[in-house]
Amino acid sequence: MDSRTMFVLFWMLLSSTSSGIKLDGNGYVDIVIAISSRVPEDNTLINKIKDMVSEGSLYLYAALDKKVYFKQATILVPPQWNSTAFTKARTESYGKAKIIIDKANPAYGDEPYTNQYGECGAEGQYIHFTPNFIRDTTLIKPYGSKGKVFVHEWAHLRWGVYDEYSGEKPFYYSNGNIEATRCSKNIDGQLSDVTTGSPCRTDPQTSLPTKSCKFFPNKYQNAQSSIMFIPSLDSVTTFCRENEHNYEAPNLQNKKCNKATWTVIFEDSVDKDALRSLKPLQSSPPAPAFKVVQRMHRVVCLVLDVSGSMQGSRILRLQQAATHFLQNIIEDQASVAMVTFSTDASTLSPLTRIDSDTTRERLVTLLPKTASGSTYICKGLNLGLQVLNKDNGDAIGDEIIFLTDGEASDNLNSCVPSAINSGAVIHTIALGNKADKALREMAYKTGNGHLASDDILSNQLLNGFSSLTVPTGDQTKEPVQLDSVGAKTSDWFNGTVPVDQTVGTRTSFTITYETSLPNIYITSPSGSIYDQMRMRHDESTKTVTLKVPGIAETGDWKYSIKSPKLQSLTVTATSQAARADVPPIIVKANMDQKFNDGTKPMTVFAEVSQNYKPVINAEVWATLEPDSGSAETLQLLDNGAGADAFKDDGVYSRYFTKMKNGRSSLKVRVKNQGGQARFTLQKRGGAPYVPGYVVDGNYDTLKLNPSKPPVSAELFVIGSFTRTATGESFEVVLKSTTPPNFPPNRITDLSAEIQEDTVLLSWTAPGEDLDQGTAKYYKIMWSFDLKMLRFNFSNAHEVNISAISPQEAGSVEQHSFNLGFPIQNGTTLFFAVQSEDKELVKSEISNIAQASKILPLSQPTGVLEIDLKLVVIAVAVCLATVVIIAIIGITIWALTPRKTA
Repeated sequence: MDSRTMFVLFWMLLSSTSSGIKLDGNGYVDIVIAISSRVPEDNTLINKIKDMVSEGSLYLYAALDKKVYFKQATILVPPQWNSTAFTKARTESYGKAKIIIDKANPAYGDEPYTNQYGECGAEGQYIHFTPNFIRDTTLIKPYGSKGKVFVHEWAHLRWGVYDEYSGEKPFYYSNGNIEATRCSKNIDGQLSDVTTGSPCRTDPQTSLPTKSCKFFPNKYQNAQSSIMFIPSLDSVTTFCRENEHNYEAPNLQNKKCNKATWTVIFEDSVDKDALRSLKPLQSSPPAPAFKVVQRMHRVVCLVLDVSGSMQGSRILRLQQAATHFLQNIIEDQASVAMVTFSTDASTLSPLTRIDSDTTRERLVTLLPKTASGSTYICKGLNLGLQVLNKDNGDAIGDEIIFLTDGEASDNLNSCVPSAINSGAVIHTIALGNKADKALREMAYKTGNGHLASDDILSNQLLNGFSSLTVPTGDQTKEPVQLDSVGAKTSDWFNGTVPVDQTVGTRTSFTITYETSLPNIYITSPSGSIYDQMRMRHDESTKTVTLKVPGIAETGDWKYSIKSPKLQSLTVTATSQAARADVPPIIVKANMDQKFNDGTKPMTVFAEVSQNYKPVINAEVWATLEPDSGSAETLQLLDNGAGADAFKDDGVYSRYFTKMKNGRSSLKVRVKNQGGQARFTLQKRGGAPYVPGYVVDGNYDTLKLNPSKPPVSAELFVIGSFTRTATGESFEVVLKSTTPPNFPPNRITDLSAEIQEDTVLLSWTAPGEDLDQGTAKYYKIMWSFDLKMLRFNFSNAHEVNISAISPQEAGSVEQHSFNLGFPIQNGTTLFFAVQSEDKELVKSEISNIAQASKILPLSQPTGVLEIDLKLVVIAVAVCLATVVIIAIIGITIWALTPRKTA
């Protein structure tokens, strides 16, 4: 079998299991539900999670025509929980879990939500439940049963669908009537002011109900859809299909997908092929099987390639990267062993507990210094597993960090399958472009895979080691990489590393050089100068380290390095949280695909946040460096256009179109040295909260649910900061020798407004190739009928835009048009845009924007405009006046003298 065929088979394997979750027959397995180490021990929480998944399994079974259910789930508990009932975790980890139980996101409180930032149909990042939501039975009334809410969020996570309600636009006009944003429209209910219980009032500016107006569904009805609108209704048991989908509703499902939820699940999701081919079960599914596992202190074995191809700069870089890992990354109380391999394998150090800096330094001195021989990968891998077995008889949950630069001299089929089945987490770091491809399967199925090129200045090898942490949910105990830069110079190498107020403990600066020790000076914000007398110099690894005592000062730390000769220098700064109750600002970097054949674009993501709060307005750059050739640098944007799904959500995105054959690495650098970045508490979606129900079809029987508690968070000033993050490597094998030609990206933020007889349209400009460059032409169509635009775009009415030329991608397009006829009051129009590039390749049709002309009433009338409190006061005044007049009249009559007969 040739290498291209192997790649295609491997790519098919990975693309079908990108989240770890998979379908085994009709049942979902490998579902990992991880509890954060910030959650206090509570065994009842475990039982509640099991109840939620079990109930959700039956609900899921009914929702998708009896085709699927939850078959197996693993609950990962925190390391500090004490129980003999927990088994050892294998490859499960908090960082890779798709369902997490953690303290509240400040924007959501106890409301469950799914973190999504891909395109329609793409899997989400994770579902976030709070312990309180899982336990609190009083939340069933406003949200629905826990199992139903789980299925609602599962649809976001697994199938990439969106909510069918809208917090921003809860109402809209349809054929002159006010409608609640929902799917399907068969769900009946009433509009009522949630603060007074009275009929809603109309906002004179929008002619729509005011913000205090809510839709109260009838408690008892026959509508069965949709779960993505209101799972709390007893009658709702399925998703909206095409024949009942409400295309007019201004919700995210229409904006992002422009099709029914059922259609996305069966035509666009990761499970589309399986769901179409699966036959319904003939009977109710069995109850889910559960495992409860725990990951204790880390047990790690470094398995290092010291074959002949590692001679020279590579063995030095191995020493430098491993030194940084041992000194600054691996946690206290972890156990570390070291193994080397070439023609044979040997143990440099058995498992050793990290209990002091002295132990760390002793391990550094044992690192290999020479390289020779062949590359017998299986010998190194097998010895590493043997060393891990010596502590308790197995390698379950233990880790191997496997570094190699060459193709195997032995047959990997003799060791890779057994290594995968050992239960160990195997991280691979490929140095150069010849590392054996079979190692990727180990990394994908159990750990992480990284690539490091021979470009010393990129610092990829050290960054790869730095990224190999095992999150537990408590980010205050995890190292944060502040910066990682390099330069080749025979003169001064100067720079600044801001230490912001969220970090400061265990702050270190690691400087590496090639040949000659430079002069190094690091200056604190207050002016204290640290020279080499206060740093640790390891001449054998050509590494200089400054460990700042205590908590590092907040502000700009400046380094000045004078090289005595032309050589490559690198600086890496790391730190940890300054306070145990304030998590640091972090960045997570990843590609949306690990393998690509050039037929579809790739997307780069970087999520910048602090304790779930998005950090917006930062400057974010991604470097995509292939194993050979020049790197590609992209500025990532959080503008809600192109590859970016939502504006100002702290997720910065960009399409990657200049793909080359081979493996590439990803590095993201974030900075806020201009002071523009800030926090936001943007809330988007979440499990739908229902304010109450109409029980008997009239206002008198309106049953209110408890009000949602207000959410709040401390939003301190961010100040200057920098962060770097390394994502997993990815690979491209192009099907064609011709570079891929992508169309302009789909416009997703088109909005429309009618002012008198003029239509105002605005959107973000697409590019020539997706979100890069400048498109050639726009085509704008409109219709009175939304479905005309949706299903027959070219036959709608075209807007004359001959005077408009597209602007550069990312620019704001704002244009006004006169459609050539007077627009009557009560008219609703629909608009869509399609763009073309110079090759006449067309984009997908944009989201459909609607605009209504509703003239404000000069004298509000009707039930929605009457304030009942004013009516009551007026009636009371009138009655009082009548009573007073009557009393005066009676008094006058009684006091008037009467004539006697």
